[in-house]
Order: sequence, then structure tokens, then C-alpha cells
Amino acid sequence: MRKTLVTTGSLAVAALALTGCTSGSAATPAASDGASAGAADWPDSITISLVPSVEGEDLAEALDPLTGYLSDELGIDVQGVVATDYAATVEALGADQAQVVITDAGSLYNAIERYDARLVLRDVRFGATSYASVAYTNDPDTYCQDAPVKATYAASGIELSYCNGVEKAAQDATGQGPAGLAALKKIAPGTKVALQAATSPAGYQYPVVALRDAGIDTDADIAQIPVEGNNNAVLSVYRGDAAVSFGYWDARTTVVKEAPDVADKVVAFAYTEMIPNGGVAVSSTLPDDLVEKLTTLMDGYADSSPEAKDVMFDLVGLSDWTSETAPEQITRYGEILQQFAG
Repeated sequence: MRKTLVTTGSLAVAALALTGCTSGSAATPAASDGASAGAADWPDSITISLVPSVEGEDLAEALDPLTGYLSDELGIDVQGVVATDYAATVEALGADQAQVVITDAGSLYNAIERYDARLVLRDVRFGATSYASVAYTNDPDTYCQDAPVKATYAASGIELSYCNGVEKAAQDATGQGPAGLAALKKIAPGTKVALQAATSPAGYQYPVVALRDAGIDTDADIAQIPVEGNNNAVLSVYRGDAAVSFGYWDARTTVVKEAPDVADKVVAFAYTEMIPNGGVAVSSTLPDDLVEKLTTLMDGYADSSPEAKDVMFDLVGLSDWTSETAPEQITRYGEILQQFAG
């Protein structure tokens, strides 16, 4: 029988926080049709490691619907373990203290490379499994080859400004990159460019790769303006602290209350290549038929009950999972991460 939880030094190093969050029943449920159809080598229990969106006191309540659903359908005990950061989910899987991880794209890549994990699902947020980093400016005369147009950010119904053909006027914005990246070559030496922490895919990593591809030495050719968070990346351009900034699509919606005219003053002029959402990976030691059943159940969880969508969004900030995993995006993300390793 696979151990569901072992407290060891390696897990302490990985900062895995255990909060006693397990499925609603302490006893292993009776075998369901799914379990009875499975091979005899199914474990009696499995553990899911994840970094939830909710605060600690709500974790048991948030985890129980998912783990309870999986326990009932699989006919084995499914427990939840809360990790304090995404790296801890990878180490939990490597130590066999979790057999399923719900984690970010970089950790998916590491789990696959280090521990031969299997990528089975990708996160869906508002219908998308990936997103672009956006180049914003307050100087469309320099960075736009045409007059900015307005398109609607459908997730919030807000009209925002775009140029260089990255979106079509009077339509719903798509946020699909790469687009308009030739405009990055217009960034002159000494230009103030706001960048976020070096660990941020949309605020630093993908933009820096795009700038370098445009022939810009990001250490010598621009004046880097450090900012914290996507909202401040937008505000740095809005307030004139930087001429160009980068943030996720579309971070301008996060500052509408404090900057109601941001749609006019901050223009999106380029999109990087797409950045993958995270997803679900499983241990290579799990039986194939169990993985198939688990994948199907998690893929359908958001539609399994009227409450499931709310549970999923509250738990990990997602609207759905999909089995269309696009593993090449995760591989590309790993290649970009390696450029910033160390």
C-alpha cells in the first residue's frame, strides 16, 4: 500500500505544510465501479499536493469537496496535502509523499524532468490554457505603427487600447501572441522599462527573452525600473515612471478604479509568445488505468455538480481542467526557465 503522508526531513526542506486536510471520510470508501474495474495493483490511497488560493483556516472546507468526490468515484481514499509553495509540490511527488500534484507550469516541467511525472491535465482560466505577456506604453507615437484601436476585454467587459494589429477594433480581444514584437526594436538606448521580479514569467522572463530576440541587451541598453506586481507594472507607465512595461494579459483591468482613464493612457503594443498555465501531473508509479480514471474525473470535476465550479475557483483559481495538455508549451517554458537558472 502506498503511504499517503510521511513527515520527513526532505519534506521539511521543501516547506510542505500539512494542515490535516483530507477527504471527508477517515475510512477508505467501499470499492466503486471505477475501482472494481481497475487492476488489483491500485493503491488503497493517494495524496494530492497543491498550493491553494484560500487562506489556511478555509483549507479543509475547500479541499473536502474535491477529495471526497475523487474518493467516492475511485473507490480509494484520496487525501489532500497543502504545500506552501509550488516547488514543494515537486519535492512531495519526488519523495512519494504525493502521487498527484496541482501546480504551476515551471513545477510541471521540473516534475517531468526530475521524476518522470506524467502531465495529464492543463489549467483552464476563463477558457484559456495559456496567456501572453503584454508590452504596455504611454507613447504610442513611438511604438505604434498605426493609431490605437479599442477592443473589449471580455472577461470584464472593459474596452482597452491596442495597436500594431495585436487586436481588431470593436471586437473582443483575444490576447493571442506572439504579435507586434517588431515594435520592441524601437526601444532606444536608455529607455526606462519597468520589469517585475526575475521569477515572474509575464513580468520579466518572457519579456526579457523577447527583448533579447529584438537585439536589446537588457542589462546595458535599457534603464530597468523594478516594480512589484502586474498592477504596478501598468501604473508605472500610466504615471510616466517608465515608457514601457510588461504584465500579464490584461493587467490594465486591475487598476481601473484608481486609474479610470487607463484605457486611453496605456496602450498594448505587443504580445510575447504564449505562457502556459499550470496543470496536473501524476507519479509514474501509478497504474495506467488509475491514471486514466483519475484524469477523466478531474477533467469533468467542474461540471460534476452545481457547486463544483465555485469550489474549483475558490480552491485553485481555475474555471476548469482540460486533457488537451499541449506539452510542447511546458517544454518551451522549461527552456526559458533554464535561461534564468541561478
